[in-house]
Amino acid sequence: MLLGLPISQDCTMNGDAFNEIQNKTCEVNFNRTSRNPIDYKYGPRSGVIGYFNNDTWPDIAVANYDADNVAIYFGYGNGTFTSSVLYETGSDSAPCMVAVADFDNDGRTDIAVANFGINSISLLFGTENGSFVSRTPLSTASSRPIFVYASDLNNDTAVDIVTVNYGTHSISVFYGYGNGAFSEPDSYSTGYDSFPLAVVSGDFNNDHKIDLAIANYGTNTVWILFGTGIGTFVNQAVLSTNLNSHPYSIAVGHLNDDNMLDIAVTNYGNKNVGVFLGHGNGTFLDQMTYLVDPSSPYAIGIGDFNKDSLMDIVVTSNDTDNIAVFLGYGNGTFAKPKPYSTESSSSISVAIGDLNKDNRLDIVVINNDTGSISILLGYDEGFPDQMAFSAGSWSIDVVIGDFNNNKQLDVIVTNNYDNTVSILLGYGNGSFANQITFSTGNSPWGAAIGDFNNDTILDIVIANSRNKSVSILLGYGNGSFASQMTFSTYTFPWGVAVGNFNKDITLDIFVTNSADNNVSVLLGYGNGSFAYQGTYSKGS
Repeated sequence: MLLGLPISQDCTMNGDAFNEIQNKTCEVNFNRTSRNPIDYKYGPRSGVIGYFNNDTWPDIAVANYDADNVAIYFGYGNGTFTSSVLYETGSDSAPCMVAVADFDNDGRTDIAVANFGINSISLLFGTENGSFVSRTPLSTASSRPIFVYASDLNNDTAVDIVTVNYGTHSISVFYGYGNGAFSEPDSYSTGYDSFPLAVVSGDFNNDHKIDLAIANYGTNTVWILFGTGIGTFVNQAVLSTNLNSHPYSIAVGHLNDDNMLDIAVTNYGNKNVGVFLGHGNGTFLDQMTYLVDPSSPYAIGIGDFNKDSLMDIVVTSNDTDNIAVFLGYGNGTFAKPKPYSTESSSSISVAIGDLNKDNRLDIVVINNDTGSISILLGYDEGFPDQMAFSAGSWSIDVVIGDFNNNKQLDVIVTNNYDNTVSILLGYGNGSFANQITFSTGNSPWGAAIGDFNNDTILDIVIANSRNKSVSILLGYGNGSFASQMTFSTYTFPWGVAVGNFNKDITLDIFVTNSADNNVSVLLGYGNGSFAYQGTYSKGS
């Protein structure tokens, strides 16, 4: 689930007026290009886009439910991303949702994580180099948070946190002090057996105070809690999403260009999207529905995907291997959905942003059945279909670079079961040549690149997880590489990083040894070989 909206359609409207509007909608055509999947097996549940290392390029944070961590992917500004940097959220924490904001007013983006397993909210505070430090988590007492949302709810310029709570059928509001600390929670019941799943905020009655809208899966309703501006909420309104609709996700936006906020929900049970057009006084028109059948919609997001200045909707779904985009007509109605493949039958979260800085909105989708992230880069008239490129067996890590010096980005992939690394040379149009493979050590895992022999040509370092070593493959500058040289590490090396650690103008290597809970440092000689400098202890 992620904030934003999808809308599906088999609009319950008819008549010539609708047909006339529909005929005027921009046609959507698609250029076939590659998708940039980020594959891993950590049980991803939620993703969000943010700017974590102050380079103006969008990054991604993902909550990994099965692995009890949050993964950070730093963007290159062209729609591709680095390997993940992981931050633990605690044993059995089961993080299921992430939200980003500046919680301590230092100008850097921080992360809040809903830990379903241990009834808490983890807080990760950003530093100037893109790393994060954790502070004491916020307790949700007996409630299991399944959704977390960040916004300034009481107009004090400090960001607050709202959680949606499983088991207690409630939401909790933690008011921020602007220094990274928060108040004890104020809780609001959402009703008996309501099973709330998502919350968003907005000024629904134009009183310049922030209100909350909550999707209640169990009671087939959307609740509106009206804000007082002083840290409390009163006078709920209830919107019906119809019998057995089970609203799963919710988003707000201006769907009919009248400057009054509207609401859209995914109705998982009835396989449709519901749209409530706002009057601007806290009341709404009856729900209009747009069919998504045969799939059941999960997450929803709103944005202008075809650059016609009208709001569109994207929805993720269950049981079909695609997401759907609904182009808006600007009057609160939408065209029939256009599907885009994710190769996943359970896409449960969506985030929207301009990932490659081309002034077009892109889409990030979390696929929990395949354990992957799908990235769809937008074009003026929609999103390209994905292309698949073969790599080896059990591909683990991916790194981007120009390995044949043609100013086009190429891809390397570590293949854990094949003991190889694959090189896919890019054509510069989003497609790639067939893979070329090079031998590594036993069970290659993490990879990194750099010029290790000072010939201005990129080389590769790979952590061989099962034979206590890293492999160095020196590049020839034409997309091929010399046979590997190996250098010893400790047990189960997984991650590698490259930098000049001793200020001698030659690159060195930093290796994480997962089984020994330590790190190895290999100092480079500048000719492609390395000296073993030693190990340093780290946390378990």
